[in-house]
Amino acid sequence: MSSHHFVKDKQEPAVMILELDQIRFDQVSPLLEWVPTVLVSEKVLDQVMSWGIKIDVILASEAFQAENQHLLEEQYPVKFLNTLDEKYLQTGLDYLVSTEHKAVHLVGISHLKALELQDKLELLNLTILDGDWKYYPVKSGEFKKWFAESNIHIHGKEGMPVQIQNENGELILPITYATMLEVPEGITEIKAPGIFWIGEQVYS
Repeated sequence: MSSHHFVKDKQEPAVMILELDQIRFDQVSPLLEWVPTVLVSEKVLDQVMSWGIKIDVILASEAFQAENQHLLEEQYPVKFLNTLDEKYLQTGLDYLVSTEHKAVHLVGISHLKALELQDKLELLNLTILDGDWKYYPVKSGEFKKWFAESNIHIHGKEGMPVQIQNENGELILPITYATMLEVPEGITEIKAPGIFWIGEQVYS
């Protein structure tokens, strides 16, 4: 087995593309550098195919599969994954867990869905690309990172207290629907009694 094949199988985070409302190809392109497993929902399949990306799994209803059998040949070795009631995210995550992937970039889902993913965090490392923002979970409850002067978003269970420490001093506040925080250049430390997500604006 070549090392390249091994990378594709397990090591590199998979990429699951569910919506493309505010997503451009140049945002997705860096995620594809090491030929990850790519899952795409039927809703955005045409657009993703127009990018010339090699797709591995199409999340699709039985009706869509019946009408698009030609894709199995044209995109070989692509496969369909039967998806009921447009539950693309759940179906895709279950598939990645069953195939022993360790991580996935979720492209085009709202960060508001992050809190619905807690049960998967023990099994998969998740990042969310929501428009120009990238979100990642802090499972340990403790986070420390150097930031340029910027705004970050802290997302978690409503009302959970978070402790923030940086050059501006120390602050304790409850998480609300959209807790935006201005951080100075330098190290920011954040602690909370549970899982929370950090959002950074990575594109402008």
